[in-house]
Amino acid sequence: MIEIMDTTLRDGEQTSGVSFSQQEKLGIAKFLLSELGVDRIEIASARVSEGELQTVKKITEWADKAGFLPKIEVLGFVDGETSLNWIESVGGKVINLLTKGSLRHVTEQLRKTPQAHIDDIKRAIDLAHKKNISVNLYLEDWSNGMKNSPSYVFDMVDALCGEGVNRFMLPDTLGILNPLLTADFCTQMVKRYPNLKFDFHAHNDYDLAVSNVFAAVNSGISGIHTTINGLGERAGNAPLTSVLAVLHDQLGIKTKINEQKMYDGSKLVETYSGVRIPANKPIIGDNVFTQVAGVHADGDQKNNLYCNDLRPERFGRKREYALGKTSGKANIRKNLETLGIELDEKSMLKVTQRIIELGDKKQLVTPEDLPFIIKDVLGHGEVKQTIKVVNYALNLTHNLRPVATILIEIDGKRYQQTEAGDGQYDAFSKALWKVYKELGKETPELLDYSVVIPPGGNTDALVHNTITWKFKNKVFKTHGLDADQTEAAIKATVKMLNLIETM
Repeated sequence: MIEIMDTTLRDGEQTSGVSFSQQEKLGIAKFLLSELGVDRIEIASARVSEGELQTVKKITEWADKAGFLPKIEVLGFVDGETSLNWIESVGGKVINLLTKGSLRHVTEQLRKTPQAHIDDIKRAIDLAHKKNISVNLYLEDWSNGMKNSPSYVFDMVDALCGEGVNRFMLPDTLGILNPLLTADFCTQMVKRYPNLKFDFHAHNDYDLAVSNVFAAVNSGISGIHTTINGLGERAGNAPLTSVLAVLHDQLGIKTKINEQKMYDGSKLVETYSGVRIPANKPIIGDNVFTQVAGVHADGDQKNNLYCNDLRPERFGRKREYALGKTSGKANIRKNLETLGIELDEKSMLKVTQRIIELGDKKQLVTPEDLPFIIKDVLGHGEVKQTIKVVNYALNLTHNLRPVATILIEIDGKRYQQTEAGDGQYDAFSKALWKVYKELGKETPELLDYSVVIPPGGNTDALVHNTITWKFKNKVFKTHGLDADQTEAAIKATVKMLNLIETM
């Protein structure tokens, strides 16, 4: 069993532009321990700010009541009693003591001898134990230490291994390692100190963090540090989702993590951090369980020929089949099955040809668009567009809230409303939902709003707007394309209004 220590709330918050509020930190901490099932979490650095102090207090108070307090860790420094007093004042019980794992860091940053640094660390450990605070030890820049001054690293651990340290944590602080070096260095540590617990802390500067985790665990390391979505300084840390997939599938090693909750945790942190998950990011990206080529969809129909062990159902997701110029009939059939629509071969050919034409024009086609395409191509009546936006006026004035007036037609009857909002689209939406409230009609929940603007700086370029909705427990997306961002969003919204009429 491998221990997972997640440091999203400490090292992950060092991502440029990321700062979690008190409630966001508490919410992520609760999710990580109560729902996802990580073994430990590192939530902050000592002495950062008064706001951080109050946040850590909130988390430790909750953790104490929930029985998780020993799993809460705070980074502290070799600064006499200062960090320890800070941790004690917030109710913390574990310090991750930051020490120097390379000779250069000791002599050039601290400007001390190795022995002086060791003496300072021993005093800090002794003070921690007197305060009933457990100690884990970070050997900062350990990877460079092993590369350039291994005797210093061994002298450090030799001197401190009998001081009551729970875990020695081995960071690749600057992300310099590759799997071969990781395996070599970790094997040396494990063989020299078979009775010690070691954690490995990877950074992703060369895009090798997950590979290095594989090598570290394969070499006998017992604990791994991760962050949600790979957040972290510079290129980030090892992402929890990828690490777990590698541990479970490639190494056959068990953890306590609930795979079904991994995607939910990633979306939660994406929302709070503002850092978007790349569409092709393994496990959690929007596209990773989407088959695009028609031959792949055909293979899935024939005993899952194009599936591996990373089944979307493991992670609370489902496989999708993209619609575009490379789709083919198999992809379209898969989507039609989901919608409960059957077409004969002649009709399938016509619909396939239309989707290919749209793909050639770089237009995205979603499963929700299929009924409209069928109606257009075949003249079928699967979708009746009962809702139309007849007209609207958007007013944006300096120092005043934007105002929208809309005229909407529902089943042939027209309704007009005016509302203010926090933006032009927000004002449009509020006016729209005012009509729906008046009619007693159920409204969807907007989950995500994404705008893609082509590079190049042309102000008349087409904007692609994607809105993710939830209605009657079904999550779906609609798209709009226009030179104006708000117009594109309104087009996507009108598509949604007609779709939910059929749900």
